[in-house]
Amino acid sequence: MDRKGVIRRLAGQLPDRILLELFPDQAPDLIRHLLDPERFPPPVSSSGDAMAGSRTCTLYTDGASRGNPGQAGAGFVILDDKGTELRAEARYLGHCTNNVAEYKALILGLETARAEGCEHLRVRMDSELIVHQINGRYRVKNANLRPLYEQAKKLLTGFASVTVSHVARAENRRADQLANQGIDRHRSAGCQTPLPGTGTGA
Repeated sequence: MDRKGVIRRLAGQLPDRILLELFPDQAPDLIRHLLDPERFPPPVSSSGDAMAGSRTCTLYTDGASRGNPGQAGAGFVILDDKGTELRAEARYLGHCTNNVAEYKALILGLETARAEGCEHLRVRMDSELIVHQINGRYRVKNANLRPLYEQAKKLLTGFASVTVSHVARAENRRADQLANQGIDRHRSAGCQTPLPGTGTGA
C-alpha cells in the first residue's frame, strides 16, 4: 500500500477521540476531509459560521432487522463534544427490512439531536448504503426508502452544519446494542406493519 493509501485508511478508521487528541483545534470531519477529500465531504454549513461557540454533537445510529424483513429495532446515542452521553434510546419498529430500520434510526436520532439543542452534528453509521445515499453518491432506487431518505434529508437541513460518515461496526457497538434492545423489548413505534413490497431489496 502506498503512502496515499495509508493516509486514506487512517482518515476512515481513526475514531473522533483520536483525531481530537491529534488535532485539538480542528473538527474531526474537517481532518478527514483534508486527509481524503474524495471520500469525505467537507463539513457543510448553511450559515458559513465556524463550529466553535455553539453546541456540537455526535450522533451514532443503527437499525437491525431479524430476518430482513423481520422484527426490527432502532438505536441511537448522542454525545457532546467532550464525549459525554446526552441521550440514548432503543425503539421497536415492528416488521421492517434492515435498510428501513437504518433510516428510521437515523430519523429518530436527528429529531432527538435537534431537540437536545445540537447545532453542529456529526452523524456516524455503519451502513455504507445509507451513508452513500445521504451524501449523494448512490441513487435511492427503492420506492420504500425514498420517503425515508427525503425525511432524513429535510431533517439534516435543520442543523447549522452536518456531516454523515461511515464507521466500522465496532465503533458503532453502542447503537447496535440499543437497536437489538429495541427488538427485544418490542416497543410499539415506527413501522408496525410490513410496508408494501419491503423485500430484501429494501
